[in-house]
Amino acid sequence: MTLSRKLLAEALGSALLLAVVIGSGVMAERLSGGNAGIALLANALATVGGLYVLIEVLGPVSGAHFNPAVSAVMAWRGELARSALLPYVAAQLLGAVLGAWLAHAMFDLTLLQFSTKLRSGTGQWIAEGVATFGLLLVILRAPPARVAAMVAAYIGAAYWFTASTSFANPAAVFGRMFSDSFAGIAPASAPGFIVAELVGAVLAAGVHHLLSPPRIVDRDASSTPSTPAPHV
Repeated sequence: MTLSRKLLAEALGSALLLAVVIGSGVMAERLSGGNAGIALLANALATVGGLYVLIEVLGPVSGAHFNPAVSAVMAWRGELARSALLPYVAAQLLGAVLGAWLAHAMFDLTLLQFSTKLRSGTGQWIAEGVATFGLLLVILRAPPARVAAMVAAYIGAAYWFTASTSFANPAAVFGRMFSDSFAGIAPASAPGFIVAELVGAVLAAGVHHLLSPPRIVDRDASSTPSTPAPHV
């Protein structure tokens, strides 16, 4: 799979994910009659379904990261070529903004807007760290055939058990800055969220390493020079 196809999948997936998150938030707010709990439930259910489908459809192409924190951990683990990390992140950020604009277009809203919804404070930052920690731990430890379902289920749960409603994704934070809607986040609140998410991702990678059994090196095999497989 060429890098260009992977980048297209990451941009498309990030765009559709943000369209799902923001669009369902707009629809939920319009139909909930001011009931924030019902609006959040509808937003969460739509995100769970959309995320599951996107991972299943685009996972075979790019790994379905849609998330700079996930891509950074995969690059650190050698599962993503390090030279592809910055292009992946750029595609995810671009896709997130395009997804926000797509949601606005579908609901006849002003395309270019900035959120005024402040999300700040120690509790919110801890919640984002916890949300991202859990997400990365699920991704790293879930059986490959169950990743899509387990990631979607975790995000659905984290919508409700975290104070921040589980962004768990720097690209999602970036895209949601451009939407003054139910799912938006004010630009002033974004840096705290992103730092907390990156800390959570690092902790998850460390805990995964601690939980994994040590590698047993075959001395005979290790003494024979071999050519490493190239990163695609």
